[in-house]
Amino acid sequence: MEEVRKDMGYPQKKNGFQTKRYCQTLELKDDPLLIDEYVRRHSLPDHWPEIREGIRSVGILEMEIYHVGTTLFMVIETPLDFNWEQAFKELSKKPRQAEWEKSMNIFQDADSILASAKWKIMERIFHL
Repeated sequence: MEEVRKDMGYPQKKNGFQTKRYCQTLELKDDPLLIDEYVRRHSLPDHWPEIREGIRSVGILEMEIYHVGTTLFMVIETPLDFNWEQAFKELSKKPRQAEWEKSMNIFQDADSILASAKWKIMERIFHL
């Protein structure tokens, strides 16, 4: 597998049809050890397969999380007919989803353990 470096950008998949994006942000607790562990738990070897399967099963095509310091930035790509509220309600009922959210909550500077309440949807202010 080819090394990916942040200064070279990240390749994107093309779905062959029109999609839409949601962008969200979330703050992590300001603790370098917790941040390193959060990143590790999102790596492919340590991620829970049920979580990836659940995300795909509700219609999410792509999900990416980036971080700098304590700030997380998530990009979600979906079909045009994707219903945000319905999908996340369905996702919350998937196997191990509540357990995953609870295990991630120790890293996140958030009051809720529900993903839909922790992550804040951002408004696009520029498009080229």
